[in-house]
Amino acid sequence: MKKNRLINYKEIDYILVVITTICVVFGLFAIHSAVKAMDNGSTYVIIQLCAAAIGAVGALIITAINYEYFKNLTKPIYILCVIMLLAVLVIGTGREDTGSRSWIRFGPIGIQPSEFVKIGFIITFSKTVAELGDKLNKPKNILKLLIHAGVFMFLIMLQPDFGTTMVFIMIFAGILFAAKISWKYILGTGVLVAGAIPLIWNFFLADYQKNRIRVLFDPESDPLGAGYHVMQSKTAIGSGGIIGAGIGKGTQTQFGYLPAKHTDFIYSVIGEELGFIGCIVVAVLLFALVLRCLYIAKNAKSNFGSYICVGVACMFLAHTFENIGMCVGLMPVTGIPLPFFSYGGSSILTNMMAIGLMLSVRTRQKEIRFEI
Repeated sequence: MKKNRLINYKEIDYILVVITTICVVFGLFAIHSAVKAMDNGSTYVIIQLCAAAIGAVGALIITAINYEYFKNLTKPIYILCVIMLLAVLVIGTGREDTGSRSWIRFGPIGIQPSEFVKIGFIITFSKTVAELGDKLNKPKNILKLLIHAGVFMFLIMLQPDFGTTMVFIMIFAGILFAAKISWKYILGTGVLVAGAIPLIWNFFLADYQKNRIRVLFDPESDPLGAGYHVMQSKTAIGSGGIIGAGIGKGTQTQFGYLPAKHTDFIYSVIGEELGFIGCIVVAVLLFALVLRCLYIAKNAKSNFGSYICVGVACMFLAHTFENIGMCVGLMPVTGIPLPFFSYGGSSILTNMMAIGLMLSVRTRQKEIRFEI
């Protein structure tokens, strides 16, 4: 008789595990260098290391759970996610200069609920789309899906957090595309979005958000304000050259010119101290992670599992694209962390939970196929 095991170690995706481990370790070294000159800088590294360790345990637990079991929990998961987002609006804290509220603090510990809600959204939305099957493209079902996602996006926009909203839109679009949504809805959405841009600009974006978009095209227009972050980031990356100044030797990083260097602009730290080569390595690692998620999605034994993997891939892709884009001046500054590299307990815990979901799907495939 075969022994019943929580995890079939022969079917663990070790490629995914190795990529994730390299990203986490690389990220810890980058954070260590970024906070080297800061008071109590080592505290940030210790917190990140502990969060990564807790996340690894969480990923193992999720791997041991058959992902199909989450189908039975989608309603409570959805309700819990909504409650967390509502709680942020009531008791949340954030930045005084923007008026945003994205964190719930318990003494020295801060939690960003929107990070964990991404996982809840991926699970609940994947289940809803999988249940619709061939009936996906019926107008009433499209409306149902819009409401499902719209509740999350609306509550996040109220914080306001435009960057995270864009991540949810990417997850939403990616899963629907994988489910073969009709092109008429894709084209219709494109026309509506284009037509809504003036309304969004005039009625939904705060002044600081508009300014971030303006400085995207002309950072020098506000060099001491919204443009400062972008200018310092581009200077840091540009000064790194091909091989960089060396770990702990970046001028912009070590002398405090680069803002949010251990969080939003960790990619700029890597660019300054490890140069173009370091930037390419990080980008390759993260895109390899996305491709591995899509590989698992392709071979999943159910649509539900496949959509979960696509959702996670889109989450990682959106974060990577937004963060690297803002660091090199191609995207507005939105405060989106770089997966596994940026400092942040909520972020790395969410990412590790996502990896756990990937491994849960992978270990329950009917057969192992290695072709990509």
